[in-house]
Amino acid sequence: QVQLVESGGGLVQPGGSLRLSCAVSGTVFRINDMAWYRQTPGKERELVALITTGSETHYADSVKGRFTISRDNAKNTLYLQMNSLKPEDTAIFYCHGRPLGTLLDYWGQGTQVTVSS
Repeated sequence: QVQLVESGGGLVQPGGSLRLSCAVSGTVFRINDMAWYRQTPGKERELVALITTGSETHYADSVKGRFTISRDNAKNTLYLQMNSLKPEDTAIFYCHGRPLGTLLDYWGQGTQVTVSS
């Protein structure tokens, strides 16, 4: 059974930093394209950052220069370093995985990030 477990969310002041982690099991992590999405009430889930199996990265315009996605294939873990956080970054952040050559979607349960003074 594939499991994605996020951690690292919480409450942070504007301008602060958080690092999210996503521990993956039940699938061969290194053959999955991985991503972070986020969602706020009443809005669709949106892509924040993506990292391919070859470690190519893509970011939403709203987070470029502030967020960094990375992966550690030895630890089966995905990361999202978030700096210069803004109130509009407040959302539930979800980890997502898709094995190469498939249309399978693996999701974590989400972790809440709240940016507020």
